[in-house]
Amino acid sequence: MTQASQRAWNDNYEANDLPWDTGVVDPHLQAHVDGGLLSPGRLLEIGCGTGTNAVWLAERGFDVAAVDLAPLAVERAQHRAASAGVTIRAATVDFLHELPPTGPYDVAFDRGCFHCFDHPTDRARFAARLADQLVPGGLWLSLIGSTEGAPRDFGPPRRSARDITEALERHFSINALRLSTFDLSFHQVEPLAWVLLAQKR
Repeated sequence: MTQASQRAWNDNYEANDLPWDTGVVDPHLQAHVDGGLLSPGRLLEIGCGTGTNAVWLAERGFDVAAVDLAPLAVERAQHRAASAGVTIRAATVDFLHELPPTGPYDVAFDRGCFHCFDHPTDRARFAARLADQLVPGGLWLSLIGSTEGAPRDFGPPRRSARDITEALERHFSINALRLSTFDLSFHQVEPLAWVLLAQKR
């Protein structure tokens, strides 16, 4: 992404125009952790926002590195962690062009970051870079806006199952890909989302 796009994301945080940042732990993440599908270890969250999920994970024994393109988001994530009495390694990182801190990782999580890239080449690059950051057999949990359902002119970007598999197949096997919704309660109808659990080959 360009410096202009970084400023645009940061502007959202300055204006508190954050429809994606609900302040509530993502229920899909919680279900995977509580169900034992994701075990505590070194975890990378890409697009951490204000740190809601990163702090929750740290409280449950994960060693968390949390990155975001917006410096103000990272600042708020650090403040949230300090207030909660936990440690996360939060950093401003443009994931397509910069390395996150202190890899490799056992687990990666993103809630609506992968789907922000419109071009297939960028999505494939995202997957390749993430694979480089994971240990062999490492897991990636992602929430991705879906093309399923009725047309809409709001909410997260929409990607098809083919968009996902074509980006991932060189580096990941897909353990699960199922349809759910984003927890965005300000919408009358919650946008559909893919819940992806992939494993590094």
